[in-house]
Amino acid sequence: MDQHSIEQAQADICKQYGHQFLACPIDSILGIAVHTLGHQTLNGLRHEPEGNTNGWYIWGGKHSSASDFFSPQHTAHLLEKAPKLMNYFGLPPGCRFLLAKDFADVWFDSALLNT
Repeated sequence: MDQHSIEQAQADICKQYGHQFLACPIDSILGIAVHTLGHQTLNGLRHEPEGNTNGWYIWGGKHSSASDFFSPQHTAHLLEKAPKLMNYFGLPPGCRFLLAKDFADVWFDSALLNT
């Protein structure tokens, strides 16, 4: 998938859920719990981007508050590890998503903007 196709898919998701598109460069950094990506449910939340990070935190299953739960990764690595997640990365800060086998939900959580 090229950058244009990725951004188009992201813009389509934003439109579907009524949110404004905010680009997520594939060379930016996100926090990801790589060891949890095999779970049937995948979760994402976006804080405000800062520096070279895009604000996204991604995990599968239950969230953990352990200091080593998330590790920094370039967004581009998800093209191989979890490509369907890429479609949701155009959602703006304050958004969360939950993906399961035949289910997807996106919602706004204002608390993410106050941290």
